[in-house]
Amino acid sequence: MSYAKVLCVGLVGVAGHLVEVEADLAAGLPAVVISGLPDTALHEARDRVRAAVVNSGQRWPNRRITLNLLPATLPKFGSAFDLAIAAALLGGSGELPLLPLDRVVVLGELGLDGTVRPVRGVLPMVAAAARAGIERVIVPAGNAAEAAVIPGVRVRAVDTLHRLVTFVRDGAPLIEPPVGESPPIGDGPDLADVAGQELGRRALEVAAAGGHHLALLGPPGAGKTMLAERLPSILPELDDEAALEVTALHSIAGLLPPGGRLLRRPPFQAPHHTATVPSLVGGGSGLARPGAVSLAHRGVLFLDEAPEFGKGALEALRQPLEHGRVQLARTRGGTEYPALTQLVLAANPCPCAKPAGDAYCECSPLARRRYLGRLSGPLLDRIDVQVRLPAVRAAELLAGAGDRESSAVVAGRVAAARAAGAERWAGLGHQLNAQVPGPHLRRPPWRLPAPDTAELRARLDSGSLSARGFDRVLRLAWTIADLDGRSRPARDDVLEAIQLRTGDAT
Repeated sequence: MSYAKVLCVGLVGVAGHLVEVEADLAAGLPAVVISGLPDTALHEARDRVRAAVVNSGQRWPNRRITLNLLPATLPKFGSAFDLAIAAALLGGSGELPLLPLDRVVVLGELGLDGTVRPVRGVLPMVAAAARAGIERVIVPAGNAAEAAVIPGVRVRAVDTLHRLVTFVRDGAPLIEPPVGESPPIGDGPDLADVAGQELGRRALEVAAAGGHHLALLGPPGAGKTMLAERLPSILPELDDEAALEVTALHSIAGLLPPGGRLLRRPPFQAPHHTATVPSLVGGGSGLARPGAVSLAHRGVLFLDEAPEFGKGALEALRQPLEHGRVQLARTRGGTEYPALTQLVLAANPCPCAKPAGDAYCECSPLARRRYLGRLSGPLLDRIDVQVRLPAVRAAELLAGAGDRESSAVVAGRVAAARAAGAERWAGLGHQLNAQVPGPHLRRPPWRLPAPDTAELRARLDSGSLSARGFDRVLRLAWTIADLDGRSRPARDDVLEAIQLRTGDAT
């Protein structure tokens, strides 16, 4: 037999596609040709596969070898095709009977000594195989626990090419994935650690309950970073669907913790202020990798000292915040990653980072305006909650933590508010108040009475609030009502929403 075929999976973004790895051996000068839009890593596979086959005790066929990856129009990236190429090549040369690999997806990178090494993105690859009707998958031993997360797929693992050969030829057993549950959510920062800042705590709770973006402005030491780091602790655990999405993104980025189990805690990403545009929204040559905004999918993206970030990096976040996804255009095709994240910005009032009005502040009023002016109006217009935090007083700092609400208590209210919002918007296909389109809130039956929105309409007419800001205040009002256990917002809810949106006392 001079022809053989083995199944594999290729990734484009977070989406996996079934790939047929064909091998044809013909008479002619010995050579290896790979077709099907391979990248550099795939072009180099012929050298890796040859050394792995020989060092595993198998005979290398001295014939003209053509390897084709179907569909030929789909770009192929990475080294996950190595093991499938080796199996197809040995099958085409007559060394292996490939019937045991019929309707089996084979994934893995080969070392020169024949070892099978882990690869990135196994979880979305196995998920794509399951959607295509594949019930059996062979993966590297280092990815076995990660692959076993996908239900309905029988996962087996190999650590060497020799083990795969003995399985196909002699029926020797493969490695079974370890059995285990998702790791428990460990103790993290608690909201009870934050001294004072009742306004900041209220803003954090409202943001968590409705999925709203948040901006914290205030002097150094006011607790901006402490509040932001505690936002994940009051968010609900991820359900199965969300956990699969988040784990798949971290698998592609190669950031899964040991054990490869589902990530249940909402992720928290806090990039340094020197972060570039590709590191924030994704990029890179070949297959564009997810950036911080996608790694924070279903979680929190925290930009500390936000005015210190590059203007291009900040402005690149506008489209992901608006649409909940990142679309990256490349010459070889586009890539899309989900980015349903809560953005939290923190900023000092001036470059010298001293409390506003302090006698030691060295900044002129113009310098202060320029500093906060680095956060553009269009970006801030997409931030639902914008609060100015005062400096912490000595009495608040030295008071005991026993009277402060813990994250567990606040998380209970947040979960109840989210459940109320999800039930209300189920017919529209939304789960969070922040996701509901503005036109729905301005039409019956969700339109609020005119007396309750009088102040809001006045601010829109005066130009102090944009149309986008008008809709975001309405969403905040619904969230506040959910937190307080009311079926519809009242006038006081709208006024509090205006205060949280603008930072003005109303």
